Amino acid sequence: MLRLDDLQNGYFIWQDPAMFCFGVDAVLLAHYPALKKHDRILDMGTGFAPVPLILEAENKKRSLGAHITGLEIQERAAEIAQKSVDYNRVGEDIRILTGDIRTAPETMGAASFTLITCNPPYMAAEDGIIGSDEARAIARTEMKCTLHDVVSSAGRLLVPGGRFAMIHRPFRIPEIFSEMQKAGLSPKRMRLVYPYADAEPSMVLVEAVRGGRPYLRCGAPLVIYNRDRSYTDEILDIYGRK
Repeated sequence: MLRLDDLQNGYFIWQDPAMFCFGVDAVLLAHYPALKKHDRILDMGTGFAPVPLILEAENKKRSLGAHITGLEIQERAAEIAQKSVDYNRVGEDIRILTGDIRTAPETMGAASFTLITCNPPYMAAEDGIIGSDEARAIARTEMKCTLHDVVSSAGRLLVPGGRFAMIHRPFRIPEIFSEMQKAGLSPKRMRLVYPYADAEPSMVLVEAVRGGRPYLRCGAPLVIYNRDRSYTDEILDIYGRK
């Protein structure tokens, strides 16, 4: 059964909890890159389209005239994403396509986007527990696309100077940077995300530029929870609840 959730930015999102639901990583990713006027944005592996809907709120607020495409390989997830687009009446700015990240440069056209976002599967297929739940397995493990596939396609889909923003796990940072270098993407910004101030980082945000000069800026740590499990002020700001 579908569930309608309030994104608290003026938009709502339909989700199917039996498949998967988006988490804080999608929210952090959507708020990481700075949007520009008339950006042509692609969210790869969009799921139920939380990232496009969050980006659309900023797009409308600042009258940027951006256009957002959500690409999703699972037909059912793409149908639900389209339902959210229709429900929020944002079809002029957001389109949902069913397709494969690996073949996207051929089907969508090389150098077609100025900004690409991606919250990819974190675990290699051999490291994840597949089980019988295929929808969750596709979202969590590299069954349908690997880190190489994601970064390689992003490099080909971006215009020169285009930006690629991704959230992933810190233990894969060396691999992320290696793949970006192969794809002609230069990491420009990185920020580690910590569940608590005294814990190890659980996520990393990276933004790279196609054809950019080597120069990496590491942002201040982003901490999600206070000691009492309440959100930190920065997370409340991101969620718009402060």
